[in-house]
Amino acid sequence: MATTADIIITNGPVLTMDPAAPRAEAVALAGNRILAVGTRSEIESLAGPKTQRIDAQGATVMPGFNEAHMHIFPGSVSLRQLNLHGIQGFEPLKAAILDYAAKNPDEPLLMGFSADYSIISLTEPCTRHHLDAILPDRPFMMFAPDHHTAWANTAALEKAGILQGKDVGIGNEIVMGPDGLANGELREGNAFGPVSALASTGGREELGMVTGMDPENVTPEQFALDRAILKAGLDYCASWGVTSIQNFDGNHYQLRLMRDLELSGELSCRIRIPYHMKNFMALEDLDKAAAWKKEFATDMLRGDFVKVFMDGVLDSQTAYMLDGYGDRPGYTYEPLFTPETFDAIATKADALGLQVAVHAIGSAAIRQTLDGYEAAVKANGKRDNRHRIEHIEIIHPDDIPRFAQLGVVASMQPVHYPGGTCFPAEATTAKIGEDRWGYAYAWRTMKEAGAPVVFASDWPVSPVSPFQCIQDALTRKPWKDGLKDQRFSLMEALEAYTAIGAWVEFMEDRKGMLKPGYLADVVILTKDIEAVAPEEIMDTVRPAVTICDGRITFQA
Repeated sequence: MATTADIIITNGPVLTMDPAAPRAEAVALAGNRILAVGTRSEIESLAGPKTQRIDAQGATVMPGFNEAHMHIFPGSVSLRQLNLHGIQGFEPLKAAILDYAAKNPDEPLLMGFSADYSIISLTEPCTRHHLDAILPDRPFMMFAPDHHTAWANTAALEKAGILQGKDVGIGNEIVMGPDGLANGELREGNAFGPVSALASTGGREELGMVTGMDPENVTPEQFALDRAILKAGLDYCASWGVTSIQNFDGNHYQLRLMRDLELSGELSCRIRIPYHMKNFMALEDLDKAAAWKKEFATDMLRGDFVKVFMDGVLDSQTAYMLDGYGDRPGYTYEPLFTPETFDAIATKADALGLQVAVHAIGSAAIRQTLDGYEAAVKANGKRDNRHRIEHIEIIHPDDIPRFAQLGVVASMQPVHYPGGTCFPAEATTAKIGEDRWGYAYAWRTMKEAGAPVVFASDWPVSPVSPFQCIQDALTRKPWKDGLKDQRFSLMEALEAYTAIGAWVEFMEDRKGMLKPGYLADVVILTKDIEAVAPEEIMDTVRPAVTICDGRITFQA
């Protein structure tokens, strides 16, 4: 290894995330590796005439953030869309949509995102009639923050051919109105997919989530557009200190776009993209996932795991629940896979050496997923495949110890907590039911039970900022007195965003810590994060410099 550093970083507290040497004064990088971590004088001695010196100005130096659950293509596209976060009431919605429409005269489908379920009011659900009253003559659709529900106006429904309704398969729904026509609410991807297809991107960003299939007949112009959109999204992630992305939708097309960026040296974050296994696919399709794992296997780009949706979300009551909903007892909804089908998927993927990651929000979905992982252990013996469950928003207490017993990862998003910095407590708390509040979004409970807990944002469901997520993990307020304190310490939250994220993707031997020989993925913050009050982190801390693979990918 080289003995002269290409970059040295001094004058800031270094949080290495390495339990053997948790703190240091300075870091040296050579090529795409960490050359040394130590005292300022030790690191200064490695400088040569061409070494780039970075002064951290008293701010924290740490491993780059590992965004362990996000959607890069929809997120990248959302940078061009109307952000409705925080908009409440008809008049503010109208002003925002009309302003956006005026600025985008040529877009065939105007799209908004982060529209709260109660954007009109807590008592009046949004319909196409509200949107028609704002914009009657141009197709418009807006997504709920969770991207599991959308609302479209009549022009969009008509152009997509779904105004009269349509069978969209299990777990999906075009909600019909009393007049026998679609009322504008579209639940899950098969329902809003036909509308998304009207956009200038042709809905290609949704395919990895909705069908898992590749788009047909992509022209060179469309490929170039998608590549530019993704490049902008990756650069945006780098601007938040992210150096690794574990993506949660995908297809071979996205992997090819990323390979193109990788080969030209434009990949500003490491990324892994899953094979998205849908309920209409044959079990043999998992062989394709195994082939992707061999085809895409660099430290920058990998296609090495399987993603599955077991249920929907709490707010549209498409989460699969034990004992029903708090405000709708007896209504449990249904899983997207039968137990037998999922057991077979988990067992085959496990045998192929593929990690499985399952979106499971409701207590019944979580239990069915754990049952599938247990079936895989019985069939194949215990393997180190680090299977995951994503979100875990409401869990039955009997299922908590099973994570440690089965070696299952709890992938959770503190920023999703209703009543935190991103989403209102109502009406989600009512849907959960007060008797189950103690087992909702239970990060600390899961950690204390021995589950590896990894943090992420789920962008564009919530902002990609790791600092907002960390603040929510540190400052969570319970919904009532007497509930267990679910907060993390700062160091636990940072570890869940770095070292544990690397472990979850089998890269703990080369990233997630600042350690000699490890990959040079570093973020220098604008503040000493340990000196910032927890409730001020998201508004005051930012990356000053992001370095991925030894290259500066962002500089404030």
